[in-house]
Amino acid sequence: MAELTETAARPTRAYVIHPDLGRARTQRREPEHALAEAVALALALPGIEMVGSEVANLREPNPGKLFGKGKLAEIKERLDALEVELVLIDGPVTPVQQRNLEKDWGVKLLDRTGLILEIFADRARTREGVLQVELAALSYQRTRLVRAWTHLERQRGGLGFVGGPGETQIEADRRAIDEQMTRLRRQLERVVKTRSLHRAARAKVPYPIVALVGYTNAGKSTLFNRLTGAEVFAKDMLFATLDPTMRAIRLPDVAGGGSGRKIILSDTVGFISDLPTELVAAFRATLEEVLEADLILHVRDISHPETEEQAADVAEILDNLGVDEDVAAIEVWNKIDALGPEIRAALRRTDARTEGVQAVSALSGEGLDDLIAAIDHALGTVLDDERLPETLVLDFADGRARAWLHEAGVVEREEAAEDGLHLDLRWTARQKGAFAAFTGAERDEVEDDDEASDRRPGGWHPAD
Repeated sequence: MAELTETAARPTRAYVIHPDLGRARTQRREPEHALAEAVALALALPGIEMVGSEVANLREPNPGKLFGKGKLAEIKERLDALEVELVLIDGPVTPVQQRNLEKDWGVKLLDRTGLILEIFADRARTREGVLQVELAALSYQRTRLVRAWTHLERQRGGLGFVGGPGETQIEADRRAIDEQMTRLRRQLERVVKTRSLHRAARAKVPYPIVALVGYTNAGKSTLFNRLTGAEVFAKDMLFATLDPTMRAIRLPDVAGGGSGRKIILSDTVGFISDLPTELVAAFRATLEEVLEADLILHVRDISHPETEEQAADVAEILDNLGVDEDVAAIEVWNKIDALGPEIRAALRRTDARTEGVQAVSALSGEGLDDLIAAIDHALGTVLDDERLPETLVLDFADGRARAWLHEAGVVEREEAAEDGLHLDLRWTARQKGAFAAFTGAERDEVEDDDEASDRRPGGWHPAD
């Protein structure tokens, strides 16, 4: 008997269509660049074979089938000739339009929101990420329910022959989805609570948080790996990484004038134009790391032909998240290695004259020393505006509090006396608040212990 051999699954033949409304369009993007981004999105899905793409001009969308009769027939001929199995529409498609197009063309169809959800579902790795994607997908699927199974209506309700139909299949499906969404929200609340506890713990650590944000594929993860030595997955692909990553690093003393301060660097999910509202809501908890940041690094792909439009999309999403305009930020013009030597030199001259701008190449390392110096300077401006002197007295048993103060670098002099350790400090209001949170947590731990009353009372207080 011949042995059975496993064969690899054949890739799905896909075709991308970008509907363009011409003069009536409200998008900032040129249709050719929007189509290129849609193709890149499609290639981010596993098992896809791209067989063609086009910009389809529309005067106005047809409510039933999106395209007119002539355009429908024209596209169908191309799809049949190329044996297309999956059509990706780069834009919103109503449930009715999706059902009619799939029926007319004989293919599976996804709109932009569905495509991005598919990518996120494939890339999510952490428990929180999986839950967020499932919740967003169900929210999207709930709007896709159409009146397709009227023959599955339950027996008629009401009294006598005047009673209307009972619960329809669509209502049952919607109820099932609502119940599943409720379960997911409860699970996600527990995960989000854990994240908030971790965030509260980090607030007790005297290290500033620097968050990387930017358009997808701008090079955030590559820059993150360069600065931290981490091995976060980085690839020239849209949404290569989804799950946020944080690392504590110490900034090097670049030219003898740096502080060598320790910071927490956070890599976040990339943004994209027309990001589905379901995903914005689902990933809000993850992106709250940006809201807690002391400094934001807005990483831009400066070699992209529509880098200004991408920057505008990122700014809009940050505004929707509620990021304060007063938060310190540095624009990182990344991928200068993809530009010619003259343009690259011009950008380096521009960043030298412009505050809050740094031109770098995360791939080659060019300009990173200047970026590190700019981060150090920006944090110094944000965190070290006023260092106020103060003297504290610590009990000899408070070793953890003493270690915290020395780690923060705020101790100028220390002297032992009969009543404890006298420390002369010079610190900022933020560092003082973080220390208060740290010692408050220490006291809570002692009070929660059953044997707390038998222990020597610890703590700190300003010297008289």
